[in-house]
Amino acid sequence: MADEKKALHVEVAEKLIEALKAGTAPWQKPWNSKGLPAFQLPYNAVTGNRYQGINTLSLIMSGRNDPRWMTYKQADDNGWQVSKGSKSTPIQFIKLFEQRTKRDENGKVVKDDKGDTVKITVKLNRPIITSFAVFNAEQVNGIPELIIPDISSLGWEPLERAEQLIKSSGADIQHVPGNRAFYSPFKDNITLPLKQQFDEPGKYYATALHELGHWTGHESRLDRSLLNKFGTKDYAREELRAEIASLLIGDELRIGHDPSQHTAYVDSWISILTDHPFEIHSAAADAEKIYTYLLDLERKRNMELTAFADDKKVSSHLLTENDHISYNGTIFKVNENLKNGRLKMEDLGSGQQFILSREDLLYKNLLEAKQQKPEVLTIESLNTMNSQFSEIEVNNNYQLKR
Repeated sequence: MADEKKALHVEVAEKLIEALKAGTAPWQKPWNSKGLPAFQLPYNAVTGNRYQGINTLSLIMSGRNDPRWMTYKQADDNGWQVSKGSKSTPIQFIKLFEQRTKRDENGKVVKDDKGDTVKITVKLNRPIITSFAVFNAEQVNGIPELIIPDISSLGWEPLERAEQLIKSSGADIQHVPGNRAFYSPFKDNITLPLKQQFDEPGKYYATALHELGHWTGHESRLDRSLLNKFGTKDYAREELRAEIASLLIGDELRIGHDPSQHTAYVDSWISILTDHPFEIHSAAADAEKIYTYLLDLERKRNMELTAFADDKKVSSHLLTENDHISYNGTIFKVNENLKNGRLKMEDLGSGQQFILSREDLLYKNLLEAKQQKPEVLTIESLNTMNSQFSEIEVNNNYQLKR
């Protein structure tokens, strides 16, 4: 009787063990002359979506150079032809949740105000694993030639995006001369060598993002077990997750991945995968969570910056609280926004306070003054306007010179 087909995680674990022994695991691949990885992470040739989790590792270790993959049907639907005799590569999708119709305690279908059936998401008692066979673009005739996008066409500068991603996290990072890079779960901070100690800027950011991967494991974030003693298998398990996450993020940002600093864990990884093959599935899944968590922080920060820019644009068309505007030989301050667009104003020259409506001519004149190029005032001129006050709050509408 023929042996049953091995589970995907077992196949990947076995391939990974051999790759680790040979120094060719995905995160051990060398950089090219531009400091970028000599490969792209695999993605579907039709949808453009990147494969995730253990599928990423399975496809990377297939030995193919083209990152594009597809099912036989996808190739056929696009007028491409899989070469005769081509061997497929397995991938799988695991379904943990499904949508079901919501029912009340009497078993009656629940409907919303519009009369539509209400759906709820429930966790499955047992995951549903669906397997697919995919082919690489190298095995497909008629598919267009692979075009590798030029970094200059991406719409961002890779190292700048890496810097902004790190800032988006809000992580406490300290730079200390030396050769140590680590995350402390006790202090919840990251220690890195000085930037100038790295021979490639990309290697600095690759290291920083690796440690940021550990940072996500804090109990207030993704809550992974981090209090592990160096040299233990649990410590190596966490390193495996951070390594795979670094690979994913390095590809997303196009900064590559530096494999040189994490070779100390190879023997432990081999031991773990030999005894517990499913560990590679768990590690890849956690790495995806790290990737998603950090990219979500980046998206949130970008949304906040966009909202701030929009607010600033709106504020330039209105008088807003704490505006200081130089007009007609004095400075007017907006003390408070009142109802119906009215403002509580103060003439800082005389100290007089008054209510200003948007329909008033003075409002129009002050708004025009605000929108004009900021007037350069001197401390002496301010004192001349009103010798009775010594300090004036001044915002970005004008500058002070001595």
